Amino acid sequence: MHGLGNDFVVLDARVDPIHLSANQARAIADRRTGIGCDQIITLKPSDKADLFMRIQNSDGSDAEACGNAARCVALLAIRENDSDGALLETTVDTLHATTTSDGLIVIDMGIPRFSWQDIPLAAPEDTLHVKLVRGSLSDPAAVNLGNPHVVFFVDDVSSVPIEKLGPSLETDPIFPKHANIGVASIIDPRGKIRLRVWERGAGLTLACGTGACAALVAAHRRGICDREAEVLLDGGKLYIRWQENDHIIMTGPATITFVGEIEASLLI
Repeated sequence: MHGLGNDFVVLDARVDPIHLSANQARAIADRRTGIGCDQIITLKPSDKADLFMRIQNSDGSDAEACGNAARCVALLAIRENDSDGALLETTVDTLHATTTSDGLIVIDMGIPRFSWQDIPLAAPEDTLHVKLVRGSLSDPAAVNLGNPHVVFFVDDVSSVPIEKLGPSLETDPIFPKHANIGVASIIDPRGKIRLRVWERGAGLTLACGTGACAALVAAHRRGICDREAEVLLDGGKLYIRWQENDHIIMTGPATITFVGEIEASLLI
C-alpha cells in the first residue's frame, strides 16, 4: 500500500502471530532483494480498537506513529467492516478514522506536544526555536506528533539538499531518540505549505503524514500560517487542520498496490 508514494508492506498477524525482528524487517524492505518499502506495518488484535498496528522502519527500527500508514490501515479496516469509520491502536495513541464521499481517509492525529522532554530533546530548549544549524538550515521548531519532528522554514525547499543534510540531522546528539527532519516553505500564509521530509529510520520519502501535521503546527505557532493548510509533498497533497480543541485532522488518499504472499525465506 502507499499514501502519496510513502509505501508500506502490510502484514496481517491477527490470526497467525508474526513478530518481525529488525533483520527480517530490513530484508522485506530491501528494494532490490525484498519487496521494498519505507515501512513495514504488522496488524495485530486489539482490545480497544479495530486493530493494533506495529510500525517498523526500513532500517528495522520501530516507530511510534505514521500518518500515511494510518490512512492505509484505516482503508483496510473500513472496507473489512463495511463501515465509514475505524479505530486504530498504536503504541502511543488510539486514532479515529473516517472516510469522505470521494474516498479520502480522514484521521484524527491527536494533540501535538511541545515540551523539550516530550520531543524529546537532550536538554532544556525552546522548542519553537531550537538551536540547531546544518549548512544553510537553522532555527527549526520541534513538535511531537507521537514521534519527534523538527521543521526548518526556508524560502525555497528545492534549494535545500535534504538528502545530504538529513542523515546527520536525524542523528544529532540533541535528539536522544533521533528525529524526523522537515524542510518547509510557506507558499501562502492563508493555507499552502511546500514540504519535504527526511524520515527517521527510512530516509527521504515522497510523503510524511505526521511531518505534514508538524509543519502546519510549527508554522501556526510561528505566526506564519493559518490553522489549516494544503501541504504539498513530493508525492502529492495532504490537507491538515489544527482544530481549536488542539486535535490535528489529516485528510488524504490511501492506495492498495497489490496483495500477495511473502516467501518464507525472507523471514529467516
